[in-house]
Amino acid sequence: MFLGVNPHRGMSGFERIFDRAMGLYTTPERIYLSSRYQIWQLDNVLSSEQLYNGYDKLYIPRISYTTGDLDIHDLAIENLSERIIFISTMLNCLATVSDRHSCIPLWKPSFISALVNEDRCHLNGLALVDGKARYVTACSQSDVVDGWRDRRQTGGCVIDIQSNEVIATGLSMPHSPRFYQGKLWLLNAGTGYFGYIDQNKGIFEPVTFCPGFLRGLAFVRNYAIVGLSKSRGGDKTFSGLILDDNLMAKEAEPRCGLLIIDLKTGEVVHWIRLEGEVTELYDIQVLEGVKRPQALGFQNDDISKIITLDPISPLVGGNIANNQPDTSPADTLYRQAYTLQKQLKLEEAIALYQQLINQSPQYAAAWHQLGASHLCK
Repeated sequence: MFLGVNPHRGMSGFERIFDRAMGLYTTPERIYLSSRYQIWQLDNVLSSEQLYNGYDKLYIPRISYTTGDLDIHDLAIENLSERIIFISTMLNCLATVSDRHSCIPLWKPSFISALVNEDRCHLNGLALVDGKARYVTACSQSDVVDGWRDRRQTGGCVIDIQSNEVIATGLSMPHSPRFYQGKLWLLNAGTGYFGYIDQNKGIFEPVTFCPGFLRGLAFVRNYAIVGLSKSRGGDKTFSGLILDDNLMAKEAEPRCGLLIIDLKTGEVVHWIRLEGEVTELYDIQVLEGVKRPQALGFQNDDISKIITLDPISPLVGGNIANNQPDTSPADTLYRQAYTLQKQLKLEEAIALYQQLINQSPQYAAAWHQLGASHLCK
């Protein structure tokens, strides 16, 4: 899901479907994404002066590594080697991609005795320091298959890859460690708290309670962006935790969305709530300097129609030739509805938004503007 700003200074939302999308790592020009059995590289094909249907970045899937179902969680790019590194929760290890095999294991916790297809400790989060892998989170120090499930309340830990030492314990389902402004921040998901590790004491210092199961953490200047997920129906992974008691004490229900937290005060200064089919988030990244991004997926034929030529070729002469498709019927319908909405012809706009949603249920911007139109009535 991409969130940005549309030409009318409203929120722009755009979705693409990848099977079990999980770990994300981005630069303004490239996106890496883990899915059920692949790692995808999506590249922007627009120059700084180009727009595509009003979007200033157009990311196209260019490269895919087929890994098999390694249950990849966090992933990143190391600065010096520029290699993809990721957490394989299934193998309980840090790994990188291979041209021939599922992966190249790089490191495992000292308490894991063997590399086998058994999620033993639920290794999940990865933090870089100075562009190198440094810290990881795990839900337990168990060395038996599914052992972490019995230790979700207080079995979580943070491990320093460099020293191979456990530097913090007593956590509940920790996720998304990130080193920022000299602190190791993380989400103590089983309690609902965003905070940081006091590395002198080896303890978690809570900063802000967030109403949901927390996964996904990014930073912009002095603000943190935290991802929240709802409980899973019929799955006990997110239930039976201290989070349940904390929600009950605050008379709150778990929600799916984003919270913006001021790092100086710990206050929630803004939030976005996601309704509908999306009930879980795993990762968050910030595309610096990007206003309105879009990506091509595999659900329609746009990906077969857009052809770009690399300007490094002497035959291209520095000009990128785009066989851009005509505006899709969905986009045309959206623009008609949005024009009516701006003219305060709300009943007509709502009817068109509803028609668009019936035809294209994944058209996130239509859902957003439909809600906005109802609120304006």
